[in-house]
Amino acid sequence: MKSLRRVFYFSVLFLFALTFLLSYLFSPYYLLLLILFIPYAVTGIYDCLQKENNVNRNFPVAGHIKQLLVNNRELLQDWIFENELQIRPFDRIQREIVYRRAEDRQQTVAFGTRYDYYESGYEWMLHSNHPAEEIKEDLRVLVGGKDCTQPYSCSILNVGGMSYGSISRNATMALNGGARLGNFASNTGEGGLTDYHLHYGGDVIFQFGTAYFGCRDKEGHFDEKEFERKAKTPQVKMTEIKISQGAKPGYGAILPGKKVTKEVARIRDIEPGVMVISPAGHSEFKNAVELMHFIKKVRDASGGKPVGYKFCLGQRREVIDMCRAMLETGIVPDFITIDGAEGGTGAAHFESANRVGMPLEDAVPFVCNALTGFGLKKNIRLFVSGKITSAFHIVRYLALGADACYSARGMMFALGCVQALQCDRDTCPTGITTMNEDLIQGLVPEDKKIKIYNYHRHTIAAVKDMLIAGGLHHVGEMNRSLICRRTGDNEIKTLEEIYPLIPEGSLLRHPYPPQFESIMQ
Repeated sequence: MKSLRRVFYFSVLFLFALTFLLSYLFSPYYLLLLILFIPYAVTGIYDCLQKENNVNRNFPVAGHIKQLLVNNRELLQDWIFENELQIRPFDRIQREIVYRRAEDRQQTVAFGTRYDYYESGYEWMLHSNHPAEEIKEDLRVLVGGKDCTQPYSCSILNVGGMSYGSISRNATMALNGGARLGNFASNTGEGGLTDYHLHYGGDVIFQFGTAYFGCRDKEGHFDEKEFERKAKTPQVKMTEIKISQGAKPGYGAILPGKKVTKEVARIRDIEPGVMVISPAGHSEFKNAVELMHFIKKVRDASGGKPVGYKFCLGQRREVIDMCRAMLETGIVPDFITIDGAEGGTGAAHFESANRVGMPLEDAVPFVCNALTGFGLKKNIRLFVSGKITSAFHIVRYLALGADACYSARGMMFALGCVQALQCDRDTCPTGITTMNEDLIQGLVPEDKKIKIYNYHRHTIAAVKDMLIAGGLHHVGEMNRSLICRRTGDNEIKTLEEIYPLIPEGSLLRHPYPPQFESIMQ
């Protein structure tokens, strides 16, 4: 390695000598080349003398080039090296669907599918030889139970929870603007309701989590009066209490300190520049019964608007406890949101993002069955969130029991996200997940709100086309027997066979369905 450093020193001396020689023989302007050589020389000499970085010490200057490539490997893999099906978490085909719809480009694909129909796990919808007539009605669902005095007619596709601070103000405004144009709702995320969420007048779902940002007192507890003031804003149509989220279930939410600007700190009532880690659990309730009473408190404070809660499924017995608490108290949420473990748009711990929580495809049928078994499903709307970007994703979750869907990363792609995977670094090149003013200005809300609207419009139209192809007349007819999955080389099963629906009320008496027997004790 000493020889490599000697080569570097020799090259520096050689370049300086060559520059002076050229300037002497031909023109003094060659001395301007020193402007290029000096940073090269200073960097290399520093690399040779420093002791912190082994690679840079052994390979002066070249080590920095290597680090530059490593820091941008996701983009290089995406743009140059990997094929369209290898990229994670969203392959290029999934993203291209969103890009085309957002940009109102051609909505067709040539030369057949690029997916492998014979790969284990591949899914498809069963069509009918007798397609239905055109579906003219909007695909919406009415949210609001017996105790709700202001029910909300909600689109089956809405903007998933993304907090201001986690995403930029321009991104927040564009999402709300698209929601206004398309008559759907945007979820605030747990960072609090801001003027940016209300900028264009679109419908809003006000979410708060364990830190009660936007409705907290000085001790960090729930402030009922502050919540009431915001929840009664006409644009706020529903309230969502976040218990946990897919990327970090059981953990508190994370906002890196570099994204905590003075404005974000003021909105959340926290210290600027300091990393925010929300509490793992709520201080207002500690069990399922207390949760139900808190839901009533929140619903009353909102003026009777729909109230629900969001969680990532973990220990299944806790879902049974929630259902029993509803029956015991007589208090029923207007909706429940299930966040899959594959969800997440912001910062998360390695282990929580990769190894904690249940995936959405397994969680939805379980929760739907539990609600059905206790006779509660007919009174509660089920929302789902987690890697939903296409019409097929929507119809699949409708088949599994969902009533409506959130899309967060799909909406980010519509905003121009390139999957740079820098959401937690404040360096997002598209201005979406950054608070850096130089990067934010690249995202123009007036343009991007149109793309959000286009993406939603085309996706809903594609859902209608799929329902028509299946011979269905409305979303309520979608069921588990219409979606097939290849489970082996020569085996195909419907979702009804994989996740059989249990009879309504079957968890209210013995004998329990076999799949629930062990957790009903």
